[in-house]
Amino acid sequence: MSLKDKTLFITGASRGIGREIALRAARDGANIVIAAKSAEPHAKLPGTIHSVAAEVEAAGGKALALQLDVRDEEAVRQALAQANEHFGGIDALVNNAGAIKLTGVQHIELKRFDLMHQINTRAVLLCSQAALPYLKKSSGHILNLSPPLNLASKWFAQYSPYTVTKYGMSMLTVGMSEEFANYGISVNSLWPQTMIATAAIEFQLGNRESFKHARTPQIMADAAHVILSSSARRITGRLLIDEEILQESGVTEFDHYRFDPGSDAKLMTDLFID
Repeated sequence: MSLKDKTLFITGASRGIGREIALRAARDGANIVIAAKSAEPHAKLPGTIHSVAAEVEAAGGKALALQLDVRDEEAVRQALAQANEHFGGIDALVNNAGAIKLTGVQHIELKRFDLMHQINTRAVLLCSQAALPYLKKSSGHILNLSPPLNLASKWFAQYSPYTVTKYGMSMLTVGMSEEFANYGISVNSLWPQTMIATAAIEFQLGNRESFKHARTPQIMADAAHVILSSSARRITGRLLIDEEILQESGVTEFDHYRFDPGSDAKLMTDLFID
């Protein structure tokens, strides 16, 4: 199970889970396209496409840093064409870029809903469509960072606008897995069992106190590695949980993924997980 010499195009990879997926693949000797908006340092969120590119190469991979807004159709198509030209093909698209606002219908600003829809659901459709000519040649993978389709009303009650955009990603996963079957392309979704400690979550919450209830992004990266290194559509059309796919691959111990390994605090289950 290795991604050596494989080319991964990862959106939103300048920090957090996307960055960790990039570094895990880089340790195999993979080629990583870091496609994200952050080309200059953010005042409160560390990481840029250039800093991650340097980390990828230090880890043993090859990197191509591309500043990209996944809402821009022409820019997306150009970025994928450039990645294909640079590395001679594309083996996996990881749709990691995301936007979140946990607000109900009554108070959501329409422009904020539009942003979530464009960066979540629409970007999966756009990036997958643009990557398709290259993935056909490699019989590659599409991996969407989106949840299981849990229709319990509590996941809609307080923030249905966000839920709709994330579930839209997962419905595209199910549909594309069937639509692209004849091309040998595997399409899956991946979501964490517990809260993941990232700078973006810290920014949302305003502090790191809750991280004692969280795991590190490494668990998502290891789970993504299992999926992306599988072949012949052995894993496809599934809305996977990180713990679930790691257990299937033989992992039985998860304590080392805790953000605070010495804590006995109960881990916080993530959104959409009962």
